[in-house]
Amino acid sequence: MTEFMTPIVRFRAVLSLFIAGLVLSGVTAFPLLEELKILTSALGVGDVKCAEGYSGVTFWILTIRNGLEHTYAVYPWMAYGTDWLAFGHIVIAMFFVGPLVNPRSGRSTICTGILACIGVVPLALVCGAVRGIPLYWQLVDCSFGVFGVLPLVYCLRLIRCIEAQPKFES
Repeated sequence: MTEFMTPIVRFRAVLSLFIAGLVLSGVTAFPLLEELKILTSALGVGDVKCAEGYSGVTFWILTIRNGLEHTYAVYPWMAYGTDWLAFGHIVIAMFFVGPLVNPRSGRSTICTGILACIGVVPLALVCGAVRGIPLYWQLVDCSFGVFGVLPLVYCLRLIRCIEAQPKFES
């Protein structure tokens, strides 16, 4: 088993999961309103029209759903912004395909990804505060950067191991 899990195999497995996470987070940005309707139904508040009287995450989820329903009814083109957000995630994921295929050439892409993950934290905290996003939700957003940086730092360490191997093994 240890022989099978060479540094290059581990690198490709971890980076594949990172790429899949980026694509999944992108794809889920397309149907935001539909997802929020499903979530509010699962929370047992699917028919609730006003968030008043609720607190915490339920209040926030209802507020978002109601805001999107109103916005899309009056300004349906606003959803186009999250379509581009979704596409952006998918495009970013494509940049990691190069290192997936050739890990030896992927150091700069991995480092850029690490910096982007680090940048998520101040962006979420500053912009979230400016936009009135609850702190607990800002921390959820920060977690994407924190959990994203972990596999990339590991991949960066694996690149060092891969570079130490003879070239014919990759």
